[in-house]
Amino acid sequence: MAKPNVDLIIESPLWEKVAFVERAVLRAAEAVGAYSEVARAIRRGDELCITLLDDEEIAALNSRWRGKNAPTNVLSFPARMDPDKRAPRHLGDIALAFETIESEAADEGKAFDDHVMHLVVHGVLHLLGYDHLNEGDAQRMETIEARILASIGVANPYATEAA
Repeated sequence: MAKPNVDLIIESPLWEKVAFVERAVLRAAEAVGAYSEVARAIRRGDELCITLLDDEEIAALNSRWRGKNAPTNVLSFPARMDPDKRAPRHLGDIALAFETIESEAADEGKAFDDHVMHLVVHGVLHLLGYDHLNEGDAQRMETIEARILASIGVANPYATEAA
């Protein structure tokens, strides 16, 4: 089991009021590395960077890189992979937006830290090549996310409550 090394950067002071954020982010990233189906894609020494932003900062990134002039909860920027199959790699960068995540968690009745962990798992999977552009890929990615989250005690974010 190879866990990625995580460089966590807190750019927005909004995140500083969340005492557990560093622990939650690291726990989620490590859980991806511990999940057998995904662990094969992570080598010892691989690293990634997670930056905690506010809505204004992530909206600027979203506009620049995706042409969408609005904030979003998470952005992933996969790095180009080094062809050397043995060397540690920089997997890429993930950005999270405080206000959007806080609002979504409240609207969906989720604990803030659980929602952060879900989005970290989601972002790391994107760095490893997973995507949700079609129904089959979305189902596969959601299943993996739910299993990884279950391993750290977070409820399936895609489960729907029975009416």
